[in-house]
Formats: sequence, structure tokens, C-alpha cells
Amino acid sequence: MFSKSKINEPGPRTAEGTPTMDATAKPAQPQGSQDYRPAAPKAKPPASVLSADLHIKGNIKTTGDIQVEGQIEGDIRAHLLTVGEGATVRGELMADDVVINGRIVGRVRGLKVRLTSTARVEGDIIHKTIAIESGAHFEGSVQRQEDPLNTTGAPKPLPKPSAAEGGHD
Repeated sequence: MFSKSKINEPGPRTAEGTPTMDATAKPAQPQGSQDYRPAAPKAKPPASVLSADLHIKGNIKTTGDIQVEGQIEGDIRAHLLTVGEGATVRGELMADDVVINGRIVGRVRGLKVRLTSTARVEGDIIHKTIAIESGAHFEGSVQRQEDPLNTTGAPKPLPKPSAAEGGHD
């Protein structure tokens, strides 16, 4: 019943002779505003997955998310970095959020760093917040910094005058 009216009434939205003109003469302003309104360009793309049979020698850098399941020999920079249980990374990890389920040999820098119970980390962790689950294996030092992703100069926050003002030992 409603399908019949939809079939018979595609033209009543506009005049009978106008659909052809409307199809050829598309107004630029409404079309541009329609393209602007959808949130599709702002939608976050899915994480890039580096599969378990993938071996990479070299650095990886992205503003997106990466899920590592294979073996990487090199530094990785990303927004969200997830290291799978069977993955091994030899190099420096740097990301806003780092979730480690596998093995890391090297420095980890992140605003939020999480070592799950299956994580094995051999190296230093520089973080703003950290969570280490029971069962995680960690050998190295842990250092808290307000901006752990800032790599300009020394890794210590002490040279900054504003940070050293409050309590310098």
C-alpha cells in the first residue's frame, strides 16, 4: 500500500517537468551544505592491523591507530597503539594510548600506558598515567612526565623551569 504511493509519486516532490532540469542544474550552495552536514569525514578510520605473519624492519608513523600482531624492528608512532599477545616489537613505541599484550624490547612513551597480564616489556616506560595488570613482566624503569611524547632534549622533566620550580631535590 505505501510502496505503491512511493512508486507513483517520485515526481510530486517537484513539478513534472522540473526533475530533468533539477538533475542537470544542481544548486551549488545546498549541495555544499549537505556535504558539510554529515559527520562522515570526521568519522575515525579503523585501526591498521599488522598481521601475525608480517615482519617489518623500519619505522612506522601514523596519526591513526595501529594494532600490531606481527614482528617489528623499528620505532612506531601512532595515536592508539595496541600490541597483540603474539607480537614482538624491538624499538621505541610512542603513542597517546599504548596497550601492550605482547613483547616489547625498547622504550615506551605514552600519555596512557597499559600493560596487560600477558605483556613482557624490557625497557623504560615514560608515561603520564600507567596501569600494570597482575602477571605482566616488566624490566626497566618507570618515569612519569606531564608530556611524555615531548622528545626535545633530555628525557628528564627537570630542565624545564616551570616544572622544577615546585619541588627540586
